[in-house]
Amino acid sequence: METLEFIIYPDGRVQEKVTGIVGASCAEVTAAIEAQLGQVLKHEPTSEYFAAKVQESNVANTQNTYSDW
Repeated sequence: METLEFIIYPDGRVQEKVTGIVGASCAEVTAAIEAQLGQVLKHEPTSEYFAAKVQESNVANTQNTYSDW
């Protein structure tokens, strides 16, 4: 599940936490929001940022062997 969490501090700072998005696509998801919030002071990539997307294949390799035994 993809989630965006925002913590707004009394001094106006906003902390944003993105979970459930693998790879750098989280930057695409948050770019418009960050543009509206103002200056970004720091980015801290999580382990999900560095994770590779896993692609599953539905192709099954089969081999039929016939014998004259």
